[in-house]
Amino acid sequence: MGIAEWREQLRRGEVSARELTDLHLARIGAVEPAIHAYLEVTTERARADADRIDRARAAGESLPPLAGVPLAIKDNLCTKGIRTTCSSRMLENFVPPYESTVTDRLWRAGAVLLGKTNLDEFAMGSSTETSAFGPSRNPWNPERVPGGSSGGSAAAVAAGECVAALGSDTGGSIRQPAAFCGVVGLKPTYGRVSRYGLVAFASSLDQVGPFTGSVADAAELLQVISGADSRDATCLQAPVPDYRAALQQPVAGLKVGLIRECFEAPGLDPQVKASVLAAAEQLQSLGCELVELSCPRFNDGIATYYVIAPSEASANLARYDGVKYGYRSEASGSLAEMTARSRAEGFGDEVQRRILIGTYALSAGYVDAYYKKAQQVRSLIRRDFERAFASVDVLLTPTSPSTAFRFGAHSEDPLAMYLADLLTIPANMAGLPAISVPCGFDQQGLPIGVQLITGVLQEELLLQVAHQYEQAAQVMLRRPAAELVP
Repeated sequence: MGIAEWREQLRRGEVSARELTDLHLARIGAVEPAIHAYLEVTTERARADADRIDRARAAGESLPPLAGVPLAIKDNLCTKGIRTTCSSRMLENFVPPYESTVTDRLWRAGAVLLGKTNLDEFAMGSSTETSAFGPSRNPWNPERVPGGSSGGSAAAVAAGECVAALGSDTGGSIRQPAAFCGVVGLKPTYGRVSRYGLVAFASSLDQVGPFTGSVADAAELLQVISGADSRDATCLQAPVPDYRAALQQPVAGLKVGLIRECFEAPGLDPQVKASVLAAAEQLQSLGCELVELSCPRFNDGIATYYVIAPSEASANLARYDGVKYGYRSEASGSLAEMTARSRAEGFGDEVQRRILIGTYALSAGYVDAYYKKAQQVRSLIRRDFERAFASVDVLLTPTSPSTAFRFGAHSEDPLAMYLADLLTIPANMAGLPAISVPCGFDQQGLPIGVQLITGVLQEELLLQVAHQYEQAAQVMLRRPAAELVP
């Protein structure tokens, strides 16, 4: 049941917010042992939120747009009075004294908090395997990863453990797990949604966005969380349009660009390629014109990202020194020894790896050769997109080169893991909005995602095209299994 349908049933009194909340809490209890999507389930808070909505409805009060909708929140978004761990020993017992802007807007819109979801430690990973508290599993096949870093949020939506969830996307961390788990994942334009209260990974790349079961529900959440925020200097002042109204606009006459480099990317699964090209043909049947074009530096995005993102991470994570807050080693001796041991014991291997890479890239004698050069390539990637959008309205690519891989498949080769974000990273480099929508299944019954990208602040167009494709393709009617996770 979509959010709009739920809202109407609540208004008519056909179902209560408490009933919907208890339904999802029961589902969490049934499947969490197999999925581990949540790090913390806030049962009492959820029921209190739902009861407040039911009392307001009974009193005849006007209900807010997300009244009673049960949501999950990625555990790198600060929630006042509720642990926010970033799936790290470093912040295992951190309880924020303030609320992030996006979650505050959700609660003001009447949403119900079911709990905090699992992620790769400090959002660094593509499989949720780097979580200090154990990996989440893919509801389509628990032997497969749900993607990352927002794997817990994607798995929770796919398994029916919430109506929708929030994640964060630095290089594909919403779109890639959405593709792996067969749900919709939206990364807005950089600055469209406030980052205040999002624990920083790479500040020039991080962006908050929704996971949902449909494009229409993604529009509902984006409507609430978007907009200016004086507490975030990078948040845009642009007005927020009516995203829901854009969904019904036809797409006939739009030009859809197929980026040649994406379909020639190394490691692209033939089944993924075929399914995504079939999605392009579906848009063509709706009246879109398909245009093949080139973005020569598209595949340079991954090398650029793995200089810029670790560099920004090394600066952001320097605050975790065992002194002010977070994990502190019991080591005796000097302050330097305590700090070193606190970081060595508090951070996992992947986080330490990226801090070391970033520190090296920013060090004297190397900053021009690596960090400055990466920023120059980033500008070239942005220009490639600008040239592309001069001739087309929307770009279409695979979301990920493959479907969900098995646990441990890349444990001995971090570079192979990094390639999972090959096709999502460029949109982050350019700050563009992008969405992943299910477009088919491979021979193992695992979902495949198609990625759509539009120009800056063109979320209306992005949602319009994604919704019209979703309604025409009806992918989930062709799903190979009637039930995810028994």
